[in-house]
Amino acid sequence: MLELIGFAVVCAVLAVTAIYVVNGKNLVHSVLMLAGLLFTTAVLFVLLGAPFLAGIQVMLYAGGVVTLMLFAIMLTRRSSGVAISNETIRARRLPAALLCGGLFALLVWAIANTNEFPSGGDTALSTRDLGTSLFTEQVLSFEVLGVLLLAATIGAIVLARKRDHGEPEPAGTIGFVRRREETSR
Repeated sequence: MLELIGFAVVCAVLAVTAIYVVNGKNLVHSVLMLAGLLFTTAVLFVLLGAPFLAGIQVMLYAGGVVTLMLFAIMLTRRSSGVAISNETIRARRLPAALLCGGLFALLVWAIANTNEFPSGGDTALSTRDLGTSLFTEQVLSFEVLGVLLLAATIGAIVLARKRDHGEPEPAGTIGFVRRREETSR
């Protein structure tokens, strides 16, 4: 019974943080809520008996991806988010709800029509075996993926910074700091 209550609490936290990530007005706060969402997903992995996946979730997603997103937001000076009118948001709700409902129905149908799950094999794969395979047999693909992600990140920052430099700054600003006499009026 206690396990069920813990699972329900984790699911409630997941739902609340996911809703805030989508509906948050401040982009930085949304990314921080995304970090909370990813940490809570790691807790869910622990409850399901997958501690290795929980560790990967924390290191890769909650640590790396969220840090990368925060740096991208800070470098592009887009901390307040993109202003979208309420009419545009309302117009997108119905197609998004229909798409989500269709995807949910497809997943429910696929799970309900699955007769038997395949067995995982006779031998359990240990973390040591997985790490040895990743850094010996799969090392080239691992390094290529790292270089590809780095190139994509640098390209996104370069493109975002070019767009920022093309926009004129308001009068009385020096970089990020507005002159004191302009703000005190």
